[in-house]
Amino acid sequence: MTVPVRFAALGDSLTEGVGAPAADGWHGWAALLAPALAAEPVGCRLRNLATSGVLAADLPAAQLPSALAFQPHFAAVLAGGNDTLRAGFELRRTALALDTTLRELSCSGAVLLTACLPDPGALLGLPSPLARPLARRMAAVNAVVHGLSRRHGAVHLHLADLPWRTDRALLSADRLHPSPSGHLLIAREFHTLLTAAGHHLGSPPAAVAAPPAPSRAADLWWLATRGTAWVARRSVDLLPGLLALAAAETRQRLRGAGAELDARSAAVTEEVLAELGGGPPSGDGGRPAVVSLPRSPSGRAAKLYLAE
Repeated sequence: MTVPVRFAALGDSLTEGVGAPAADGWHGWAALLAPALAAEPVGCRLRNLATSGVLAADLPAAQLPSALAFQPHFAAVLAGGNDTLRAGFELRRTALALDTTLRELSCSGAVLLTACLPDPGALLGLPSPLARPLARRMAAVNAVVHGLSRRHGAVHLHLADLPWRTDRALLSADRLHPSPSGHLLIAREFHTLLTAAGHHLGSPPAAVAAPPAPSRAADLWWLATRGTAWVARRSVDLLPGLLALAAAETRQRLRGAGAELDARSAAVTEEVLAELGGGPPSGDGGRPAVVSLPRSPSGRAAKLYLAE
């Protein structure tokens, strides 16, 4: 390749780089990965189209046209997390938007990068009646992303499996976005996967000067200042729907029928995957991939098996 490698990054605040501040804005995982996508002296041009708060349904109109015009050699599509935080969450709409975006980029010849995302309720430590509906939604979105990644031949990172909850240094003070160390981990994981897939890249992303893990005092300060505003901005749309979900969750648990919600979510997810027509993805090493939904009050866990 004699021209600079072109890398387009689509998605939300995770890909925008929130959590890794720089003099000119953010310097997140996409910015760290870009220089490593090409061996010297070719170099790489990054067009980061990701914006905070974007929904999957926004991608085809808001980011995809610019990405296609850029004619990228590599294109990352990481979205869907914000969808789970909206009162009007609808898995089919999320899935169709992701499918359209990935299909168009794949047809343009770009190498696709995708990732499944961690559960925001677990990262924030929300109480069970609030956390379980979000976990259920995130499991459904991730199942769809797994299926679409296989359908479109994407290089897929199991980002949700990285140690976000056990290594506090990987998260910024808001507990939702990676810290500089977390962004570096994502960049290096993508580099490893691309290299294993046979792509000729440059050296792995270099280490960044990362601050120490936020202290408890820093967490509380963020919550009292920026965190309160973050919750308030989302309360208008999210909180009423989330409270309704929590109420339904509580009623089901009192009836001892919490597993019904898990089973219903799994059934809808299977239907959406079938409608997309891409077939379910297989797990690593030929093992069936399994998406575990939150445990019911009876201790049973509904699982969506995505085996061939």
